[in-house]
Amino acid sequence: MNFLELAKARYSVRKFDNSRPVEPEKLEKIIEAGLVAPTAKNIQPFRVYVLKSEEAVAKVNALTPCMYGAPLALLICWQTEEAWQNPLTPAYNSGEMDASIVCTHMMLEAWELGIGSCWVGFFDHAAVAEAFQLPETEKPAALLPLGYAAADAKPAPKHAESRPKEELVKEL
Repeated sequence: MNFLELAKARYSVRKFDNSRPVEPEKLEKIIEAGLVAPTAKNIQPFRVYVLKSEEAVAKVNALTPCMYGAPLALLICWQTEEAWQNPLTPAYNSGEMDASIVCTHMMLEAWELGIGSCWVGFFDHAAVAEAFQLPETEKPAALLPLGYAAADAKPAPKHAESRPKEELVKEL
């Protein structure tokens, strides 16, 4: 499958088979995909927490309804003191964007390996930081539940819908 086919086939899995664990070698490949993701000036201000212990998964389940029965999740964060600061736009830094690129790489690698995921932003960031005792300078960007899709999992009804290209892409 080429990249565009992979990108089109991937969907947010919202029902996992939690009886089938993600193999350690596949999890390592998913993490490796995040480690090679591009970041501003290659500063790599991200941190990835693998939440797979019974205690960690219970904490995530208490913090968001969006685990969907996944056996594990990745918590992708960014460091405020490490992120590239744009000197032309003082209020802007690359941290959340860098973490998002890392998350995207891992999400797509997971799909290629037959592992489903769902990008989750529906959680209280401060509560997650507190629950996992993140340093003050570390900010959660996303949760990425991972696992094998349940046999009856399917894309959301709007998955294949897209606004017209003319609305989204402009040539200047």
